[in-house]
Amino acid sequence: MSGVLTLRDVDLSGKRVLVRVDFNVPLDKETGEVSDDTRIVAAIPTIKYVAENGGKTILVSHLGRPKGKRDPKYSMEKVSKSLERLIGKPVAFVPDCIGDEVEKAVSKMNNGDILLLENVRFYPEEEKNDPEFSKRLSAIADIHVNDAFGTAHRGHASNVGAAQYLTSVPGFLMQKEIEMLGMAVESPKHPYVVILGGAKVSDKIGVITNLLEKADRILIGGAMMFTFLKALGKQTGDSLVEEDKIELAKEIMRKAEEKKVELVLPVDTVVSKEIAAGSESKTVLIDEGVPSGWKGLDIGTSTIELFRSKLVDAKTVVWNGPMGVFEIDDFAKGTESIAKTLASLKGAVTIIGGGDSAAAINKFGLADRVSHVSTGGGASLEMLEGKEMPGIRSLATKEGKKKT
Repeated sequence: MSGVLTLRDVDLSGKRVLVRVDFNVPLDKETGEVSDDTRIVAAIPTIKYVAENGGKTILVSHLGRPKGKRDPKYSMEKVSKSLERLIGKPVAFVPDCIGDEVEKAVSKMNNGDILLLENVRFYPEEEKNDPEFSKRLSAIADIHVNDAFGTAHRGHASNVGAAQYLTSVPGFLMQKEIEMLGMAVESPKHPYVVILGGAKVSDKIGVITNLLEKADRILIGGAMMFTFLKALGKQTGDSLVEEDKIELAKEIMRKAEEKKVELVLPVDTVVSKEIAAGSESKTVLIDEGVPSGWKGLDIGTSTIELFRSKLVDAKTVVWNGPMGVFEIDDFAKGTESIAKTLASLKGAVTIIGGGDSAAAINKFGLADRVSHVSTGGGASLEMLEGKEMPGIRSLATKEGKKKT
């Protein structure tokens, strides 16, 4: 974060502050109420800071994928009620994000007031980063605060576009994301261990390639392990294998050997004939192979012990992707064990990279026992790949210039 202006560097008193938050939260299918408020809670320190320092807080976010059209089921109104309960202050809501109604609502705001705008993706111009739309969006404010790390890898009007017209500073959540993930990419303490899971190797190619330059060990679980195991000639039964990525898996293993990075693959797996709770399951050794008609759905107990032994001395750990189908308790033991191991590590920086891994650490109630749980799935992956992020590049620098 060196050289970037922060929220604490700017005078907020009496200023209209446009805060891009990530309130893209899951809604209950029956009631339309917010069913998981993790992302709202994560934004509260920034919102409170702006309000308590005399700013007029104007919140803008997207919700779901309304495809550039108004869709009542993606309205931010229910989110405003949820935020009001959590923050213990009135939150005004306006059913648009640009135009007369918005300008009128902003003109009536007092210092410390909070206003939530309607879903910015009701306009197709948001995702196109349309300059005219960005201009209209930023015209209601004096300062732009970007606290939506979940969209930092996207160049949209409400994060990057508005920064062309207003000084843009990171909120506290964005600042922590940049610092924690930036440290893992640029200056990790060693031993540096990366745990990768999830379904597909193809989703993680960039991350693996970048981390082969930095990590000491990479542990691979989840369904993606079967593409690697098949590349080694193991029998994978009906497990998920990306046939077109087998050569790539071989190449990754060759590179790891070349760079002296220890690539650790599972030695056993929990298999079942179907992905369902209560279905018959058993543990098989990888060397004996997964029988035909069965599919691997979790790492086995010997792999859990193996992975644990590779983590005990770690000083930096990044975990991205579950070890199995953790949503079903029968296949959650591997993911839960990794989560518990990370929570128990002493003197290590432990970073959970968004998406399913964040859902898993929350499911097991261990989020407060790791160093950082990222709020951005795709964004955290791109940052770990070492990609330049539009939503970070657009932040203002202390020299008063935009970062270019």
